[in-house]
Amino acid sequence: MSKPAPTRYRTLNWSSYYASLRERGSLTVWFDPGMAWHAAPSGKQGRQKTFSDAAIQACLTIKVLFGLPLRQTTGFVASLLKLMGLDWSVPD
Repeated sequence: MSKPAPTRYRTLNWSSYYASLRERGSLTVWFDPGMAWHAAPSGKQGRQKTFSDAAIQACLTIKVLFGLPLRQTTGFVASLLKLMGLDWSVPD
């Protein structure tokens, strides 16, 4: 039994086709400056948390999204924060 012939598509509007290809490479990342990046004091004995759960979750989401190891994720998030002008430290 033979395979059916693959469907061929014709591009009629080349300008919108090229624009859509450029948009595929677009990346937008937002960090809310009002976000609680550092953890609030818990009032318990022992070492206090440094980073909030939201900060750790944001970093792990970027790690999974791009398939990065943890050290590369740390560098990537640090560069994003630097580009955004945020003076936050990065969870490691």
